[in-house]
Amino acid sequence: MAQQAGAGRRYIRAFVSGFFVAVPVTVTVLDRFAYVARVEGASMQPSLNPEGNVTGSDVVLLNRWSVRNYQVRRGDIVSVLSPKNPQQKIIKRVIALEGDFIKTQDCSFS
Repeated sequence: MAQQAGAGRRYIRAFVSGFFVAVPVTVTVLDRFAYVARVEGASMQPSLNPEGNVTGSDVVLLNRWSVRNYQVRRGDIVSVLSPKNPQQKIIKRVIALEGDFIKTQDCSFS
């Protein structure tokens, strides 16, 4: 019985020490290098989330490291904070750059 109690304490001690190493490493990786996000909604179809439903949503890995000196180009897919809700991230495709003129098609909604 005493051996089981000693083994249990060793297990808990190993778990706690591993936890205190794994959590800071994971937080650092997610904060500085990469972030996993789920794509929901139809705005990026058909490239991402082709079915358009929540159960079939795509999961993407957002690269935070290489974007520090990256020049955004047309056609790139970027993730930004929503201007309406800063707690929400949105994923969009770049169609124009600074100084470009955009002309929309006339659409009638009836």
